[in-house]
Amino acid sequence: MAKTKTAGAGAGKEGLKEYLEKIRTISDWFEAQDEIDLEEALAKIREAGALIKASKARLTEVENEFEEIKKGVEE
Repeated sequence: MAKTKTAGAGAGKEGLKEYLEKIRTISDWFEAQDEIDLEEALAKIREAGALIKASKARLTEVENEFEEIKKGVEE
């Protein structure tokens, strides 16, 4: 039952794993470049910034869910 709830809660949302994979792809792109196109680099930096912001938001959601579960157990 917990698996179903977890899957349902994440349906339609990307999770931390996906965000981190995308950030890694961006990092790999930078490392692979001999010469960096500034416009493309700027776009990738913006994308990475958005992914970091989304990751922080998801971490906050997870922390809040954890606290709710903890309160339920302590009651």
